[in-house]
Amino acid sequence: MQVRHVLHSWARILQGYAPALSIEITRECPLRCPGCYAYEPNHLGGAVRLRELSDFRGDELVRRVLALVEREKPLHVSLVGGDPLVRHREVERIVPELTGRGIHVQVVTSAFRRLPEAWASMRKLTVVVSIDGLREEHDKRRAPATYDRILENVRGGRITVHCTVTRQMAEREASLEKFVEFWCGQNAVQRVWFSLFTPQRGAFAAERLDPEQKRRVVEKLLELREREPKIDMAPSALRQFLKPPASPDRCIFAKTTRTVSADLHTPVTPCQLGGDPDCSECGCIAAMGLAAVGAYRVVGPITAGGLFHISHRFGQLVASTRRKEAPLPALVQIAPEMAPGPEAETP
Repeated sequence: MQVRHVLHSWARILQGYAPALSIEITRECPLRCPGCYAYEPNHLGGAVRLRELSDFRGDELVRRVLALVEREKPLHVSLVGGDPLVRHREVERIVPELTGRGIHVQVVTSAFRRLPEAWASMRKLTVVVSIDGLREEHDKRRAPATYDRILENVRGGRITVHCTVTRQMAEREASLEKFVEFWCGQNAVQRVWFSLFTPQRGAFAAERLDPEQKRRVVEKLLELREREPKIDMAPSALRQFLKPPASPDRCIFAKTTRTVSADLHTPVTPCQLGGDPDCSECGCIAAMGLAAVGAYRVVGPITAGGLFHISHRFGQLVASTRRKEAPLPALVQIAPEMAPGPEAETP
C-alpha cells in the first residue's frame, strides 16, 4: 500500500500536480492559542490577515471546496483552519464526498465540538486532534478545548493526537513521559505524533526551544517510541528534527503540498506554516517525515530526494505548459445573499 501511494504521488508530481492539498476551510476558531501560526500577522504575507479574508459556508462552501479539489487533483486533502469544526455541517458533507473519490482526508481540529459518529468507521479519514502539553498547560493555552472537553468529544471515535512541543513543555520535568502515558492510554487514540515549535524568522516566541532542549526532546522521543507503539514516528524522522531542510526549496513537504486560505484562493506560502518560518529550526512532523524518506539512498549516491527534485522540476514544466494552453475560466458571480458574513458559528 505504501509503495503504491509513493508511485501515485510520483505520477502526480510528473504531471505537474501537488499530491497534497491543505485547505484553511474557515477563518474562524473559538480558541486563541499563544504562538498559533495561522493568526500571525504575516501568515499570508502581511498584506492581509486570515481573519480579514472572506470565507464561505453552506452549499457555497461545499461546492467551492469540491471544485478546488477537482481542479487540483490531490491524493491527500487536509482540512485545517481556523478550526474545521466551526463549519461542522459543511465538513460532514465534504469528507464523505472526498473519501468516496478515493482521496485520503485529514481533519485537524481542537475537538472543541463532538466528532461525528460516522467518522469512526471511515478508513480514508484521519482526525488529528491538537493537544499541547499536560492538562494544566494545555487547558490554559487552548480553552475552551480543555482535556475534559476533548475526552468527551472524541469518545467512541478514532483519533490521532498531535502535540507541538514548546519550550514550556520541554522545561517541565517528565512532561513527555506523562503526556505519552495519558494519551496513549485512551481508547480513542490510535496514534500519537509530535512536532516541535517552529518560530518565524526574527520574531520572539516564548515557545521557542533552544538547541539543547531540542536535542533532549528528540532523545526522549526516541526512547519513548521503543516502549509505546502508538507513537507513530520513525527514528529517522525524529532524528531529522536536528537537521531540518535548509529552505523551502529543499523541503519535499513544501514542494508537494499546496495550501490555500479561507477564501479558497489566497495561497499560503512558502509552506503550510505561512509567513517567514525559520527553516533552520523547523519542527514540522510532515517536513521531517518526508526529509527522512528523501535521504534514503536508492542506488549509490542517488537519493530518493534527489529523484524527487528532478521530477518536481519536470512537473513544473508540464504545469506551465498546461496553464498556457488552458482557456480562461468564466468569472464566478456571487449573489449578495450568498456572500459570507463576518460572524462565526459559536461552539
